[in-house]
Amino acid sequence: MARITRTLRVTQTLIVVGAAVLLIAACEREARRYQELPAAANRETAVRVGQLEPGMSQQQASVKSPYQDNAWGTAEGKRLYSAYNCAPCHGLNGGGAIGPPLMDDKWIYGSQPDQIFATISQGRPDGMPSFGGHVPTQQIWQLVAYVQSMSGQVSAIVAPGRNDTQATAPPESRRSPQVPVQTGHR
Repeated sequence: MARITRTLRVTQTLIVVGAAVLLIAACEREARRYQELPAAANRETAVRVGQLEPGMSQQQASVKSPYQDNAWGTAEGKRLYSAYNCAPCHGLNGGGAIGPPLMDDKWIYGSQPDQIFATISQGRPDGMPSFGGHVPTQQIWQLVAYVQSMSGQVSAIVAPGRNDTQATAPPESRRSPQVPVQTGHR
């Protein structure tokens, strides 16, 4: 009888301990993100345009476009350049019109990817409208990659080819089949 009572107490103790462990495991602790920056620091608009700053000058971290080394993203930027009607201001191939050219070495607001992004998203005084609220961030980065390709800032492997309308012959994929004709001896 004592042995059965002892076994019951041990079983009850194990059940109570097991229930306590399950209750503790079921509770989730509040997740605290100590490394997260405040909302004001995460703005896409926090891009420096000039060299003037208060205090000692600080080295700015280089921001690289996610599509800078991506041929597909750069080609999409070329398509978007046409779709968003950038050519009337910046020229068909970026040669300039009423807006500044994009294919030379003179950049008013900077040629770095984050500076080009800021120009497209925020706009600039006296002409360049703000597209930040109208164009998704991914597409702005694709436009940045294409704008950089127009001025030769990306590798030739990534840069998109010429438009079909500018080609002297149709591309190989659009040529009609030709029957070979033997013209004589070598």
